[in-house]
Amino acid sequence: MQLSAEIESQLVAFTEILSTDGVERGLIGPREVDRLWDRHILNCAVAATAVSRETTVVDVGSGAGLPGIVWAIVRPDLEVICVEPLLRRVNFLTETITRLDLTNRVQVRRGRAEDLAGEIQAPVVTARAVAPLERLVGWTMPLVAPGGELLALKGAAAEAEVAAAAKTIARMGGDRVEVSEWGRGMVDPPTRVVRIHKSTTWR
Repeated sequence: MQLSAEIESQLVAFTEILSTDGVERGLIGPREVDRLWDRHILNCAVAATAVSRETTVVDVGSGAGLPGIVWAIVRPDLEVICVEPLLRRVNFLTETITRLDLTNRVQVRRGRAEDLAGEIQAPVVTARAVAPLERLVGWTMPLVAPGGELLALKGAAAEAEVAAAAKTIARMGGDRVEVSEWGRGMVDPPTRVVRIHKSTTWR
């Protein structure tokens, strides 16, 4: 994955925001500062390759903007909606998007995924470090448009989470599931993405 100088500069700027304002406002733990770039920024950036071109992504439980803001920086062809229920995080996201000059492609919606079902549907929905997959599927699949997909950023236990969530995935319209790795050689461990495709006939 090659990053242009402009994109890398924006990622560095976002990392600086997270390491200062993000820590001061309780969105990032102080112990995470030294590993922000590798463990959080690059970890999200490499997974952006999994997203189809020129589409809209809903980032559920966006928190500090991971992966939503990172994906918006790395992929200028994407439009991103950051969904976050907590006001202090919504304020941080809104301010950060303005500081990074992303307001034309990124918006913030305050609310829980469950409350936005029926209001938002997108071709791609993502989440990182929000909840075990079984619960996450129940919250997020209503936001996935028929024929779209959920891209859940997970860790080493991804396959076990998929197995535990199998019934819920089927009940919520998921008809294909795969686990893929991104960023091997760039991040260690590679970023693991659970891709759940939603049936085109599901309403």
